[in-house]
Amino acid sequence: MRNDTPKRWRLSWVTLVIALLAFFGMLIASYPTVASWLSQYAQSKVVENYQNQVDNTYPDAVTQLRQAHEYNDALSVGALLEADTNKPTGSGTSSDETLDYDQILRADANGLMARLKIPAIDVDLPVLHGTSDETLLRNAGHLRGTSLPVGGENTHAVITAHRGLADARLFTDLDKVQVGDRFVLEVFGEVLTYEVRETKIVEPSQTESLRMEPGEDLVTLVTCTPLGINTHRILVTGVRVTPTPIEDVENAGAAPEVPHFPWWAVWLPAGTLLIGAYVWYSGFPPGFWAERRQRRNNA
Repeated sequence: MRNDTPKRWRLSWVTLVIALLAFFGMLIASYPTVASWLSQYAQSKVVENYQNQVDNTYPDAVTQLRQAHEYNDALSVGALLEADTNKPTGSGTSSDETLDYDQILRADANGLMARLKIPAIDVDLPVLHGTSDETLLRNAGHLRGTSLPVGGENTHAVITAHRGLADARLFTDLDKVQVGDRFVLEVFGEVLTYEVRETKIVEPSQTESLRMEPGEDLVTLVTCTPLGINTHRILVTGVRVTPTPIEDVENAGAAPEVPHFPWWAVWLPAGTLLIGAYVWYSGFPPGFWAERRQRRNNA
């Protein structure tokens, strides 16, 4: 006599192993995307609050901008691109000992200095004082020993950030910036636009590109290459655009456009549901659904 009672649902260890491998594989593959998005989100909150920090800083913005120009006037600019390191070092010094680098253009206790926007590669980063490991973990850093990024003739500021971090985008796409692209610095209420005039890869010993040029107002963005090896440096040098484009002035202080919509928040749950559906479906014995349909037809 045929037993019409359906067999019970049962989870096999093979199904469990496959499901766990798929689930954890999905998490591992998603980690860089999720971590990078969360890092960008944290950075966006810092830059979004930047102008409010500047408005409430002491000394006030006008005073700190004046001090920054005085610092630059007294600065002997220089920079070193040391081999086998992941960041350059500054070699410039200020002849005016009353001007404390760490206290000029300081918007908060962390040393927030400026906001850097590179539209061509969707970068919108806070710029902090110095290039310590802690600073560069989540932000761009101003290279001490080079001009403060407030513009003016005979200045050359250097801003650096990491490239290729698993959990932060930062300058990962700096190699995609092209001559003619523009980037914008918002510094204590000032808006400075720079147009890229040169991009190149240099050896650490080639530091002449970071020197001040008479009459020029320059900013160079620096990061390491190749990824994970760091034997060379990418230099993206921009020259000041004057007058500042009106659209850049109007967009100053606006909420960051990055990060974009977190699609991972859609496909991670969707992937989890698919894996769950696979586990549920696989728990039924072969022929279960055909037998169930047959019983319904015979009812």
